[in-house]
Amino acid sequence: MIKVCDDKLGRKIDYASYKDEVASIHKMIEEKTGEGADYLGWTHYPETFDKEEFEKIKACGKYIRENFDALVVCGIGGSYLGARAAIEAINGLYGDDKVEIIYLGQTFAPSYIAQVLKHLETKNFAINVISKSGTTTETALGFRLVRELLEKKIGKEKAAKAIFATTDKEKGALLELSKKYGYTRFVLPADIGGRYSVFTAVGLLPLAAAGIDIDAFIRGAHKGLVAYGKEDSEAYKYAIIHHELYKAGYPVEMMVSYEPRFVQLGEWWKQLFGESEGKDHTGVLPVSATFSTDLHSLGQFIQEGSPVLFETVLEIENPGVDVVIPHDDDNLDKLNYLEGKTFDFVNKKAQEGTMDAHSEVGGVPNILIKLDEMNAEGCGELMYFFMRACAMSCYLNKVNPFNQPGVEVYKKNMFHLLGKPGF
Repeated sequence: MIKVCDDKLGRKIDYASYKDEVASIHKMIEEKTGEGADYLGWTHYPETFDKEEFEKIKACGKYIRENFDALVVCGIGGSYLGARAAIEAINGLYGDDKVEIIYLGQTFAPSYIAQVLKHLETKNFAINVISKSGTTTETALGFRLVRELLEKKIGKEKAAKAIFATTDKEKGALLELSKKYGYTRFVLPADIGGRYSVFTAVGLLPLAAAGIDIDAFIRGAHKGLVAYGKEDSEAYKYAIIHHELYKAGYPVEMMVSYEPRFVQLGEWWKQLFGESEGKDHTGVLPVSATFSTDLHSLGQFIQEGSPVLFETVLEIENPGVDVVIPHDDDNLDKLNYLEGKTFDFVNKKAQEGTMDAHSEVGGVPNILIKLDEMNAEGCGELMYFFMRACAMSCYLNKVNPFNQPGVEVYKKNMFHLLGKPGF
């Protein structure tokens, strides 16, 4: 169970003063009556999901694992960040899984694209293209390239059996293409936006292909629904603290973890809160850091720089694996005082000392979010926790959590400069 600790905020939060407002917003979320309510399908998805499609996802994940050594996930934003975040958080960065998950369609950078295509030349790979419309520029171009490579390698007929499309159920260019060539299709529900879609086929197929137990992942999400889908939940407690600190003059939140495998989890969290909350010239800017690594680059600013940020620290109580510090006869580094201790012990003491330094001396408010274990079930629970907290936070700030009108501005400019007809 996730626990939100508020003893290092440097202030007391009057939770009781939020009781009526939180109850009203919670009712609005549950009854789908608020702004953006058409995109609240994720709230109860862990219990209402299509069981038949879920079994199909597991079967296709098994098929990919048995017949390919790589899966190329073509998507951008919510169409790949959730899956990547979960895969790396659960499997780690140097897992020994036989299926390599490769990402394309999330950038225009030619150096990256060229390297991916070259890397795939010697790979027996499948493709999972994820797009509600099928016309998102980065993803559509990436898919065009990787599909061409696959068809050249094995022919169009075999390639069609190696391509899995996750898209809208009723319309869109990708749906038309899938029907034309017979790609296996999965549904991105119309009432779930990309950044809230990790529990749908958008996230589940890549997770299954990566060897992750998606039954446990959904079980964790359902655990989150039960625990955090109520008025007095820890998710809403986090949202209240987040809102209070923003009102108190802290416009930046830094998500901190002490695990490199959580870097992409931070990227997913940044999209979730940044794209949901950053509207009407309001909202907290979400940034992320990995300690102790980033303490050697950002620590000085956090400790003594402009007082603009608060930290949210993610702690995993059981790391799953650990390493014992050995004895060194020379002891020139003077570290034998740590022999026999584990790296988790050192990591947690670094966290404890840093939180004390930042909060008590630096005056930086610190929220601590504690999770028992980062496995498939724990990850599902944590991601659901953040979704609930984000929805509450946005409604407290009087903005629609589920649209992103500002994104369209840069796209129109880009299309005009590229010479797209009509722009």
